[in-house]
Amino acid sequence: AACAGGGDGDAGGASWVADIEAAIDAVDAERGVAQQYFEVTANPQLTNVFVAVDDATAAVPYVFVDGELQPPAPRLEGASGFTFGATDVDIDESRVLSQVEAEVPGASIVALSVEGGSVESGSAVRYVVSAQSDRGGFLDITVSGDGRILAVDPL
Repeated sequence: AACAGGGDGDAGGASWVADIEAAIDAVDAERGVAQQYFEVTANPQLTNVFVAVDDATAAVPYVFVDGELQPPAPRLEGASGFTFGATDVDIDESRVLSQVEAEVPGASIVALSVEGGSVESGSAVRYVVSAQSDRGGFLDITVSGDGRILAVDPL
């Protein structure tokens, strides 16, 4: 399987996967305190960060690109969903994509998202690998932080 733009020769795209935690750290530093997040999604080009504000009723989007946090985009009203903090993220950068690469041959990994988890899931976060099959279809593959495949949903 190909990892779209893994970059720098890192197996499993670890170079851009590391941008998830780097982006969270940059937003926390920019805003001055630990934040709550709806979602952080990394791909080989950039990382999108959605900060939960106003008791998780709105979101402030940021883009982290080339190791730099960009100014925030206009806030998005009416946001809702589960949130998480930086301390909830536990990704093994060298392994998080490896099982998808091994178990889903012919797929290209497009992105990795960290989303707020639910009480029912028993986890503060959910990790979702977005992959495109060699036949053109898309899959959302829920994985653990160390890459174990937990669920596969065709899109």
